[in-house]
Amino acid sequence: MRRIFAKRSRRASALEPPELKNPEREMQYFRRRMSIAGVLVIVAFGGLFGRFVYLQLIEHRHYQTLAESNRIAIVPIVPNRGVVTDRNGVVVAQSYSAYTLEIAPSRVKNLDAMIDELSTIIDVQPRDRKRFKRLLDESKFFESLPLRTRLTDEEVARFAVNRYRFPGVEIKARLFRQYPFGALASHLIGYIGRINERDVKRIDEWDETANYKGSDYIGKSGVELSYERELHGTTGVEQVEVDAGGRAVRTLSRTPPICSRSRNAPSVSAGAHWSRSIRRPARYLPSSPSPDSTPISSLTASIPRTGNS
Repeated sequence: MRRIFAKRSRRASALEPPELKNPEREMQYFRRRMSIAGVLVIVAFGGLFGRFVYLQLIEHRHYQTLAESNRIAIVPIVPNRGVVTDRNGVVVAQSYSAYTLEIAPSRVKNLDAMIDELSTIIDVQPRDRKRFKRLLDESKFFESLPLRTRLTDEEVARFAVNRYRFPGVEIKARLFRQYPFGALASHLIGYIGRINERDVKRIDEWDETANYKGSDYIGKSGVELSYERELHGTTGVEQVEVDAGGRAVRTLSRTPPICSRSRNAPSVSAGAHWSRSIRRPARYLPSSPSPDSTPISSLTASIPRTGNS
């Protein structure tokens, strides 16, 4: 019975005429949809236009500065450390330039593998590795640290040919301190060393942080420490245009550094005037000096500020 009635209901529904569409109502629905879509499009373009105005007019200076910072690199120019002379003008401490092999740890994934590969073209001794690891522990990770110092011209040329194999490794010219008389009067002249945390605090107290940008060394003792601010000089600045790889393209402007006044001012002197002459070993000297005997060595120290012995 159920099957009979179900068949009859299907036949009855099939015989009913289909419902006719109302064109006016369909057109009304279409217009409503188009209006909503148009409003959404206008709102979207209005937001884009508002953002465009905000970026181009209100934030123009900010983004212009960011763009310039990507294009222009500010490079500090470290001044030549002052020459230290005695009261007679004899040089007792001076600087000279030499090439160093430096690595930026932040740009190298595997430092040990990089150093091993570098050692195939440049002689890297175990003491160089030890010093580099010590500097790495003491310094900031993004700083460029020296691996080898005082490279020969042959080593520089050899690295220049293979430079493409070592990203993050560069050859730089650095200033080194030279003491012509060696250890003689070293307690008076002093020495320089790499800047550590204690030196950073001292530089902050001097309010000279900007002046020590790019500087790696500072006076540690003696005249080098006492006259540190005079011997250091004033750091210069160079604006360099760089490409996407960070390589310098051209120099836009340059403010040269001001070297220490000790070059032309004998008032900043080590105050050490000596003469040495050696005639015989000390153990063969007579107990009482004879008129013709000459001392093994003599050292006359004078006060740096006055020049008096």
